[in-house]
Amino acid sequence: VQLQASGGGLVQAGASLRLSCAASGRSVSVDDMAWFRQAPGKRRESVVHSDIRWTSAHEAYAESVKGRFTISRDRYKDTVYLQMSSLTPEDSAVYYCAAHRTGGYADPDAYAYWGQGTEVTVSS
Repeated sequence: VQLQASGGGLVQAGASLRLSCAASGRSVSVDDMAWFRQAPGKRRESVVHSDIRWTSAHEAYAESVKGRFTISRDRYKDTVYLQMSSLTPEDSAVYYCAAHRTGGYADPDAYAYWGQGTEVTVSS
């Protein structure tokens, strides 16, 4: 199983970026995925988690990104996206996609598979 994250970069405050996470492997599903981020010296934090496997789909964003970030997926391409807009310097971090959850949605330890991370730097 591989998760390949991409799309990070250096942008100015107010800009937008779209991150991608391409999944490969038979046991991984993009129907239950999450994005986390980790800034230097800080703990890895949940950005968004989205589980559409059931009739009552679950999707939740961190308060700090609500209204600015949007998760989406292309099931044919086995790819999950994170559209980020109105970026601020506080959004600077390495962003990770995660899959194959066995516990709580926002718990990093609940995810078995991780992308390698893509760095986002927002200048003021």
